Amino acid sequence: MVEKHLDIATGEGEMNTFVVHPEEGGPYPVVLFYMDAPGKREELHDMARRLASVGYYVVLPNLYYRLAREFELKERTPEGMKPMFALMDSLSNAGTVRDTQAMLDFVDGQPEADGSRVGAVGYCMSGPFVFAAAAALPSRIACIASIHGARMVTAQDDSPHRLAPRIRCETYVACAETDVWAPPETVATLQAALDGAGTPYRLEWYPGAHHGFVFPRRAGIYDQASAERHWERLFALFRRNIGPDSTVS
Repeated sequence: MVEKHLDIATGEGEMNTFVVHPEEGGPYPVVLFYMDAPGKREELHDMARRLASVGYYVVLPNLYYRLAREFELKERTPEGMKPMFALMDSLSNAGTVRDTQAMLDFVDGQPEADGSRVGAVGYCMSGPFVFAAAAALPSRIACIASIHGARMVTAQDDSPHRLAPRIRCETYVACAETDVWAPPETVATLQAALDGAGTPYRLEWYPGAHHGFVFPRRAGIYDQASAERHWERLFALFRRNIGPDSTVS
């Protein structure tokens, strides 16, 4: 495996980014990996490595780069989480779309990356970001996955449920049974919007799972069976849409 820590110029700063891909056999389809609120950290690097190990060029940026080059949540207390929420609230769908375009410009210049085949996955706070990217860049994003996404239904014009009519790529939505950020009524609104828009999607509930169930270092929350199920779904989604046997229009 080849790993790199590098900066991607965005026009708003230098976005420090972790890139990982297999050593031989490229160029590889691209997976854009959008971080969750606790920050770009080794736990996510390991998840990116797992994606890369099955044949993808994975790009994992620090979305907080405008305010913080390094951030990792250390203490899950109300006081300890205040800086995380401040950083989280500094982000927007529009800003992340600009960051996505910068990532695409970057991979287009990398010989190991096949920029004609791009998928995206977002966790928690980044669930809305993959929806925004697919809506804004339909010719580039071939499939998306939102894993226990937060703030998927808001009053904003760019709420994910309002973006549904503009999303034409295959979409996967994983929902934890217990999730304060995506309770059943929120998921129902999102699902109704996807149905009404005719978006090609699959939404699945993960019984017994809690928000954050995929993260192996999330003590008391990590659910191995549910996490492995999510990996199975991701690998299948990417294989269908950007894998070697897929047809990208």
